[in-house]
Amino acid sequence: MVAMEEFLTVPEVAARLRVSTETVRRWLRAGKLKGVQIGGTRVGYRVRGSDVEKMIAEAEAKPASSQRETSPL
Repeated sequence: MVAMEEFLTVPEVAARLRVSTETVRRWLRAGKLKGVQIGGTRVGYRVRGSDVEKMIAEAEAKPASSQRETSPL
């Protein structure tokens, strides 16, 4: 049996990354974070849990001096 990929809403992603929902939406529009828009603009974006974890890992791997204010960590 194949495991289903977990998809998160914008508020769920924001909570995991400890940023605002608008920051998550900005990252999605800019392509910094991958996501799909389900059902048009009314339903909103969904983001793979693995993409959020990847973003966290990349942020942790960067030296503290190179992280910007909008960094997820």
